[in-house]
Amino acid sequence: MDLRLTDKAALVTGASRGIGLAVVSTLVAEGARVLAASRTITPELAATGAATMAVDLTRPDGPSRLVDRAVAEFGRLDVLVNNVGGGDAGGESQAGGFLSFTDEQWLASFELNFLAGVRATRAALPALVDTRGAIVNISSLGGRVPHSGPVPYTTAKAALTAFGKAVAEEFGPRGVRVNTVSPGPVRTAMWEAPDGYGAQLAAVMGLSHEQLLDALPGASGMVTGRFVDPAEVATAVAYLASPLAGSVTGTDHLVDGGALKAA
Repeated sequence: MDLRLTDKAALVTGASRGIGLAVVSTLVAEGARVLAASRTITPELAATGAATMAVDLTRPDGPSRLVDRAVAEFGRLDVLVNNVGGGDAGGESQAGGFLSFTDEQWLASFELNFLAGVRATRAALPALVDTRGAIVNISSLGGRVPHSGPVPYTTAKAALTAFGKAVAEEFGPRGVRVNTVSPGPVRTAMWEAPDGYGAQLAAVMGLSHEQLLDALPGASGMVTGRFVDPAEVATAVAYLASPLAGSVTGTDHLVDGGALKAA
């Protein structure tokens, strides 16, 4: 299917791996011109052919500098994908429960998972109004099922989902669509890295990391019986960013293998 993204100008944050890398690859394959942002430009990201920028989006000026670079690079901006985030913000273990989290960990999680998206959206909206463009925020199933991950992370993601709906309502009359994609457990570093949240959770539960990864889809109620693939999330993002979704705004789309049972 042609998503009619050829020559559209897109900005993707958190692009070096996982969902972000898959989104960049998908948009490039659809013909979009992409600026991919990450703190580190990995060989895999460079290989996509996208333009890249190394930037720390937890710094207050990072998002605005990034948007300025995108507009200078392309002369316009049609799509913003706020993907930057992660359940391991703050450095220390994230698997100890609510009472284990310090103010510093809460602030680090909100800077990465919420405020980076707020700042990028604020910086990008003038350009997106000009092109009647689209924003896609990457939230998490944890925003709807807050006990399913580190509580600062799931709370920040719930805020990001609510934020997207508010911006969609305000800027819809000006032609900007805003949607959210909320994945369930995805095969990314958060779960698979030997020092990531998955490994920390396995240790707390007295399981090997491999045992946790094998059991998690079933324990999470994923009827597919497996983790979500990053490319599956990227496909949803590309559709929502495209003109084919011209009447879709203010929505939150689950890509969770059927884990959430609520209507």
